[in-house]
Amino acid sequence: MADQTTLATKTCIPCKGGVPRLDRSQAKDLVAAVEAWELNDDATRISRTFKIANFVEAQALAAKIADLAETQFHHPEITFGWGYCRVEFQTRKIRGLHENDFIMAAKVNEFHQRAAAEQRND
Repeated sequence: MADQTTLATKTCIPCKGGVPRLDRSQAKDLVAAVEAWELNDDATRISRTFKIANFVEAQALAAKIADLAETQFHHPEITFGWGYCRVEFQTRKIRGLHENDFIMAAKVNEFHQRAAAEQRND
């Protein structure tokens, strides 16, 4: 089974469609590897909501996640407001989950953990 560190070191492979989406069992195994992410009821999306101190920090986190997503060409839906930033991944071409979604979840987690550690050290 994959773990968060292994997933975070991988690179997303562009999905051109026509590949099978992960089934519920595969998605459950992978979501267990990425801390704090949740699988939706029909196993076609994963999401995580970050609790943030204020609106400006939520906006900044959303922008940084967007920049990270751009480097992998795999883009989430991001919503934010005062005190939260919600990130949701789905591979739209297959209307479901692909390993890329979990790679990105792991990368977002590692980015967030590094940023939180840096903030504590300031």
